Amino acid sequence: MKKYTLLLLIFLISSSIQAQKVYSVEYASQADVKVFVADYESRADLIVYKVDYASQAGKNDGNWYFVDYASQADKKVFFVDYASQADVIIYFADYSSRAGWRNKEKMHLFY
Repeated sequence: MKKYTLLLLIFLISSSIQAQKVYSVEYASQADVKVFVADYESRADLIVYKVDYASQAGKNDGNWYFVDYASQADKKVFFVDYASQADVIIYFADYSSRAGWRNKEKMHLFY
């Protein structure tokens, strides 16, 4: 019985860490994290690349998969109009190789 409990625990932990699935909410009060989209990569805390499939999403590495329902998401984000309102400033990259954290002090917001 202990063996199965341990396996279940390992599975649950690894599945919760594995994907960075994101859902965009309508109101700031619904969000886990408020984000602002920067015009320049140099101004961002996190460079984000939008992937086409959930299996391509990394573990907090900037590869995001946008899900259709809040219940499927690891994090709910709200896009703010001003950088001063944001918890994290992001920039959407054209290539997945550009994705990643520039300001690692804010990584904890996506765990």
